[in-house]
Formats: sequence, C-alpha cells, structure tokens
Amino acid sequence: MSKVEFVMLYDGQCPICQREINWLRSKNSQGKLGLIDITDEGFDAESYGTSFAELMAEIHGVYADGRLVKGVEVFCASYQAVGLGWLVAPMQWRLLRPVFDWLYRSFAKHRLRLGRLLGGRACDNGHCGIE
Repeated sequence: MSKVEFVMLYDGQCPICQREINWLRSKNSQGKLGLIDITDEGFDAESYGTSFAELMAEIHGVYADGRLVKGVEVFCASYQAVGLGWLVAPMQWRLLRPVFDWLYRSFAKHRLRLGRLLGGRACDNGHCGIE
C-alpha cells in the first residue's frame, strides 16, 4: 500500500458529501487518499489548527507535509491522489478558478439544505445547524 499523500476532512452528516466520499473511497485502490469524518466523536479540529465551525463552513484537507488547505484545492488534491486529477484539471485553470471557487462556496453554504432536498436525512444532532 502506498503512503497517504493527502487527507480530506469531510462532513459525514452531509448526504451529498457522503456520496462523493463513497465514490472517492471506491477509487482509492492505492490508498493515497486519507478520509476523516469531522463529525465523528472524538475528532479534534484544534489538532489541525482550526475550529470545528471553520471545517463545517468549507471543506479542508491536509497534505503529507502538514499544509492545511480548503475549498477547491481539496478536491483537486483528492482527485489527484486517487489518480483522477484530469477530471478536476479545469478547476485549476487560471481563468476558470474564480468561477469554481464561487460555485464551491455557494454549494458549501447550502449543502445541507440541498442534501435534504435530494433525499438526505434532516440533521438533528447539532452539527448540521452550523452555517
């Protein structure tokens, strides 16, 4: 098994996010992508130098060298780690990056409501109320 190159810190209470995580997990045959659910009991956001509220507001990830990143860069690094970097390559193009950044921020802000509309469960554990 290869060494983990990147760790995605995701919201396991988000139905849309969970679907993508399951798909990424199925593509992670070489084990280069680590996945950590920030809603798991015992997860400590401070160990990553941030707060739970910040992690809930926008997806974060950590490179093997300890560098914490957020937003679109997390998806680029995650897909690269599972060998599918070409799928998200346009997100890194200079002229398109601001568009993808805006689209992601809009999605992140409304992801829990969108998840409920698409058949996800309603959040009643206190985590999903953070916006």
